[in-house]
Amino acid sequence: MGEKLPIGRVAARVGLSIDTIRYYERAGLLPLIARASNGHRRYTEDDLGWITLLKCLRTTGMPISEMRRYADLVAQGESTLTHRREMLEDHRSRLGQRLREIEEQMPILDGKISTYSRSETELGMAKDTQKEGARQ
Repeated sequence: MGEKLPIGRVAARVGLSIDTIRYYERAGLLPLIARASNGHRRYTEDDLGWITLLKCLRTTGMPISEMRRYADLVAQGESTLTHRREMLEDHRSRLGQRLREIEEQMPILDGKISTYSRSETELGMAKDTQKEGARQ
């Protein structure tokens, strides 16, 4: 049996706030977390892996309701493997589409940034000079 970690160490390791981890627990996304005799949560390496996956799903735009559905399927066991895989494939497909949409917009932003840079140069507004003035 591995080391059991307090919530603060888990938060630091997975890069989430303590409040977010507690929210995930209240939202039904986390299984029952073991508690020490003092009542404090104690997380296992398996818990950390699950929380890391939740962070990935949320960061990539999966709604909490869909995350909850996924967590429910996981709790049901192996009979839901196909459905879980399909959920993740659908999510990945939507994410890929979103990334393509973002990539298509980058040249527009790059063009506008270039326009502003040229205008600054023409007006004698060097970036460093402007930053220095803003600090004063």
